[in-house]
Amino acid sequence: MQSGLIGGNQTQSKNVTKFTTTVLENNSSIAEITKAAQSNNVKMNAKPEESSGFWVNLLVYVLPLLLFVWFFYMMMGRAGGQGGGNGKVMSFGKSKAKPADSKQNKVRFSDVAGEEEEKQELVEVVEFLKDPRKFTTLGATIPHGVLLEGPPGTGKTLLAKAVAGEAGVPFYSISGSDFVEMFVGVGASRVRDLFDQAKKAAPAIIFIDEIDAVGRRRGAGMGGGHDEREQTLNQLLVEMDGFSGNEGVIVIAATNRADVLDPALTRPGRFDRKILVGRPDINGREAILKVHSKNKPLANDVDLHEIAKQTPGFVGADLANLLNEAALLAARRNKTQIDASDLDEAEDRVIAGPAKRNRVISKEERETVAYHEAGHTVVGLVLNDARVVHKVTIVPRGRAGGYAIMLPREDQQLMSKRDAMEQIAGLMGGRAAEEIVFDSQSSGASNDFEQATNLARAMVTQYGMSKRLGPVQLENPAQDTYGPRYSQETGAAVDEEVRRLTNEAHDTAKKIIEEHRDKHKLIAEALLKYETLDEKQILSLWNDGKMPESSDKSEFPSERAATFEEAKRELERKEAERQAELEKDHGSDSQSDSSTGDTSADDQSDESEKPDDVSNNDQPKDQNHDNDDNN
Repeated sequence: MQSGLIGGNQTQSKNVTKFTTTVLENNSSIAEITKAAQSNNVKMNAKPEESSGFWVNLLVYVLPLLLFVWFFYMMMGRAGGQGGGNGKVMSFGKSKAKPADSKQNKVRFSDVAGEEEEKQELVEVVEFLKDPRKFTTLGATIPHGVLLEGPPGTGKTLLAKAVAGEAGVPFYSISGSDFVEMFVGVGASRVRDLFDQAKKAAPAIIFIDEIDAVGRRRGAGMGGGHDEREQTLNQLLVEMDGFSGNEGVIVIAATNRADVLDPALTRPGRFDRKILVGRPDINGREAILKVHSKNKPLANDVDLHEIAKQTPGFVGADLANLLNEAALLAARRNKTQIDASDLDEAEDRVIAGPAKRNRVISKEERETVAYHEAGHTVVGLVLNDARVVHKVTIVPRGRAGGYAIMLPREDQQLMSKRDAMEQIAGLMGGRAAEEIVFDSQSSGASNDFEQATNLARAMVTQYGMSKRLGPVQLENPAQDTYGPRYSQETGAAVDEEVRRLTNEAHDTAKKIIEEHRDKHKLIAEALLKYETLDEKQILSLWNDGKMPESSDKSEFPSERAATFEEAKRELERKEAERQAELEKDHGSDSQSDSSTGDTSADDQSDESEKPDDVSNNDQPKDQNHDNDDNN
């Protein structure tokens, strides 16, 4: 057995050597072992191995499979539970939409302001659901779908919530991204389940927010191939206006990219009614401000119409944020009402961010910023046909070292070539002032150049305002996702025209500042002293050559929030004045009246000096800061 044919275990007793091994049931192997044993006179005993039993074998082979099935079941159940389903495996393909609770949703059409025409379109849909006879007797049919399109923050979702609150029918809300998952067929399954639920509860409304996530134009994916999103879109098209129809179910969808939606989705029969929810005009902004200020105590000096004039381009979300920031500032200043200074500071915070008054700035840089912003102001005051200078400041906010705010005289839907050139000239005023005053150039004009170049390029490629290229549209930012669609020669001509327009505007700005050097310096020096100038102060400097008398009597500087001590001293002063007035009115005799009047006058004069100390203490800090810079 030393031939190396097989291996095994060898045991040694007194006169016997025993060797045990295991071989496969193989005729050749057994024959070789038998032959070797006989030739060496070795006794061999062979017996089959004892079986471990049927159940043991079954457990060995089946147990891993059972464990795998159990693990898969738990994972799918957990995914279904997190996705809003009932925790079962097949709930992964169920819709995540749930009927809105009208008791929890307290939004009504009365809470929607600034969108009267848009609101009326949806009011008609709700009335159709409540009283269809009024329309069916005239042969009218209910719209299958309503598409709300417009910029972010204009109130599209708010309108849908108002419909849910007013309709009195089941309202299913879902996001477009909730349809598409990593598993093939899940999106289409969820679409079918959603419409099945709505049809059973008909009449009903389905609201799909951000429908562009699932309704994007087919063939626009990578390589143009068929993907899961397209399969989901196909199912949505069938459910909205397929062979079976969807009687009694209205689909309301919202998007800010209606230009990328598939044409089959936006055609009549699916979305019969398209409502543009645009930016509100001045009347709309005022109405929105009134709605959001219902639960906020406003002081008598707050004029919502004036705030609406100062916020062109603001949407409902911006205006709500503006009033909320003003309320937070008033609370920080220990006030009981929101006054005009709070709203003014809140407006600056929304536009440019919080003030950074502790940022270390050298005297030279501070002067550069002041003359730069004064350059914008002077050009804006001269070229004032379409816009007026609202405010200019050198207080750093966000990434800006300072800024000037120009407001349109009225809401404009159209922009003339003259208006565009005036805007570009105003943007060039900062760099022109640096070159005239300091004979140098700084990086502070980079954002001005970005805005000026974009506007000049739009004039040439979108608005047809170039004599050389003529009335053509060469670019469409909403559709040109793969670059321009014109030749290199045309591109070179576009670049030359843009450069010509910006150079003309720069020369215009430089000429204006040269002609008004004295007023430019006056405004810049006032900025170095006061840091922020409003429209009244700017016009006083421009027309009268001096600041208005009321400039130093503001309760709090508009460019920053008051400190706790400033607010406390101001409240103490007002309380002392109130007590003095009460003592005057309820004095018992003339002697006590006169003494009380003297006392109150003394108190009033002592207390009235406190805010002057506050405002005067701020100015030496700036002077010391400048002196430190000089040293």
